[in-house]
Amino acid sequence: MADMSGRHGLVVGVANKRSLSWAIAQAAGRAGARLALTYQSERLEENVRGLAAGLEAPLVLPCDVTSDEQIAGVFAAVDREFGGLDFVVHGAAFAPQSELANPFVETTRDGFRLALEVSAYSLVALARGAMPLMERRGGGSIVTLSYLGSTRVFPNYNVMGVAKAALESAVRYLASDLGPKNIRVNAVSAGPVKTLAAAGISGFSGFLHAYRDRAPLRRNIDAAEVADTALFLLGSGGRGITGEVLIVDAGYHVMGV
Repeated sequence: MADMSGRHGLVVGVANKRSLSWAIAQAAGRAGARLALTYQSERLEENVRGLAAGLEAPLVLPCDVTSDEQIAGVFAAVDREFGGLDFVVHGAAFAPQSELANPFVETTRDGFRLALEVSAYSLVALARGAMPLMERRGGGSIVTLSYLGSTRVFPNYNVMGVAKAALESAVRYLASDLGPKNIRVNAVSAGPVKTLAAAGISGFSGFLHAYRDRAPLRRNIDAAEVADTALFLLGSGGRGITGEVLIVDAGYHVMGV
């Protein structure tokens, strides 16, 4: 396990105990990091505060990633409390249920805009806010969460696949912009894991079965494996890696059939 003692991190996108962001937060906390967690709405606040209670002196803040004012407020609070920032975990993603249920060709303008804003542009906004706090610490690491639907068609993934494609492109452009400041930007593309977001995808259980039957390892992955990979990218072990999408899916993505 990476040693994160003395490091400060921001984790965005925790919804409940099954969130991949929460698995990463737990792993970082066990490794010694002090964390700030955000919640998207009052509906999720109780969940996030309850989970955060198990961490060492966490900071819990509201953050609607579609609001520049709330994003600015998060970084102002992190600056006051931590005096700098070493890493950010970006796990924010959303598309209206109707956009996943209907054929992609029927994607609405508003649904497309919202999916791209929450799932992709929010990484840009968070990176911009984190940049001066990371520069103060001599650099930092940003990790976001993606999925293979960014490059391949999965049933009922639709506009989220397009949003993840934009997210992965943003990773590369941000890596180029922020690299001279010693800030690394990478993504972990996880195989299917039962999360709150996954519950909104019709036929998700079919994804699990397909991965289990066809992946070289003949199994599904779990959240802890995603967290371990993220921790590698966040810590010193990944210090030479930026602009990459690391796929953690038991090898499913290498198979032709």
